Amino acid sequence: MRPIDKFLHIATGRRQLFGSSRVSRAVSISALFFAVCAIGAAAVAPLAPDAADLPVKKLTQELPLPTLDEQIAAIEANEQHFVREETVRRGDTLSALLLRLGVEDDEADKFIKTDSVARSLLQLRTDKAVRAKTNEEGELEWLQTTVVDGSDKPARNIEITRDANGHFKAVDTPANLERRVEMASGNIISSLFAATDDANIPDNVASQIISMFETNIDFRKLQRGDQFNVVYESFWQNGQKVKTGRVLAGEFTNAEKPYQAVWFDEAGGQGGYYTFDGKSLKKAFLKSPLAFTRISSGFSMRVHPISGQWKQHKGVDFAAGIGTPIRATADGVVDSAAMSGGYGNLVVIKHWGGYSTAYAHMQRFAPGIRKGSHVSQGEVIGFVGTTGWSTGPHVHYEFRVNNDARDPLSIVVPNVQALSNVDLPRFKAVANDMHHRFDLLRPERVAQNSKTTAS
Repeated sequence: MRPIDKFLHIATGRRQLFGSSRVSRAVSISALFFAVCAIGAAAVAPLAPDAADLPVKKLTQELPLPTLDEQIAAIEANEQHFVREETVRRGDTLSALLLRLGVEDDEADKFIKTDSVARSLLQLRTDKAVRAKTNEEGELEWLQTTVVDGSDKPARNIEITRDANGHFKAVDTPANLERRVEMASGNIISSLFAATDDANIPDNVASQIISMFETNIDFRKLQRGDQFNVVYESFWQNGQKVKTGRVLAGEFTNAEKPYQAVWFDEAGGQGGYYTFDGKSLKKAFLKSPLAFTRISSGFSMRVHPISGQWKQHKGVDFAAGIGTPIRATADGVVDSAAMSGGYGNLVVIKHWGGYSTAYAHMQRFAPGIRKGSHVSQGEVIGFVGTTGWSTGPHVHYEFRVNNDARDPLSIVVPNVQALSNVDLPRFKAVANDMHHRFDLLRPERVAQNSKTTAS
């Protein structure tokens, strides 16, 4: 395009020919340009400021006009730019998000979908904030957001920029987050997750509450009127919550019996939850290999549903939907992971002291689960299915002592070893702080589902 054509193109506006403030502005600039070309400019300077009666000399000087490129640059400098911020909505597509941000740019859309870094935008979670700057044509100039792949992984800032040549670039940098400690309380009316929703507590925190107390509380049998307090981490950037972190302490009253736990990092250990007197809350075995389920058949004599014979059922059947994750109930080593007749896909794990556990009828094994694999308590080892002699999706769970089947729901298993004397002084300082926070929360129980943020 010739320079004068480019000038006229800009002067008449790019989107509207009539009825636009931009057209008026462009026409005014054009009129000024031609007026200056026609008449030039003049300046008058008196020879002596205080001698009104002296002759006056008139000086005329031609002022240089700006070049055409300079005039075009001045016009372009007056273009409008827009910065918008939107949050990701449930079910959002990239196109819908960009449209709300005012981005009408096919090149930007294509770049985000194909660039390895920018593609993170395609998997943004609900309520995440996204900021974008566009020109008045809807062309993207930059876009910024923060990506979190999981509560236990560092957050990353994603920034997409466009250079003077129109080329896009995406940069991934660690996010500098501010850590805060939040406190909340809730009351059970129907379920734990309903109570945490009412108290604006994230689902990630609710799941951690279950993990803290699942060896002592059956969360399938909560009662109306049960109460809880929780202290947890949250991480913020530019005044916006980016993610929630670890639950630091919890207090749960179930059937009028209180349970308390506080997170503590042992010296040289991985950390865990302890009662306020320093005893580990973690038992050697979980009560169930599934997080939420119902018992469809207990440890007892029964008529076999397929053979029709009266025989001992040497495990407990936990019914759940196909694909539900199955967890190892204790640390151990996989003794076998294979198809095993009526058991279907079966995993057997050996533990210490002659203990072993078996998990049958799996749809499939989890990646990496094979003979000799080391597994940790709570680690996913497979997924609920209906392989082998099975009339519906469930996991058949057996608890064995020296290969003799025992009822996993009634056997008494020991707790993990308590804290050492070396760790106790530091633990007491942490526990006292959390106890003080619980004291602050307890009066709030009168007002249901209240929430306080502490520094």
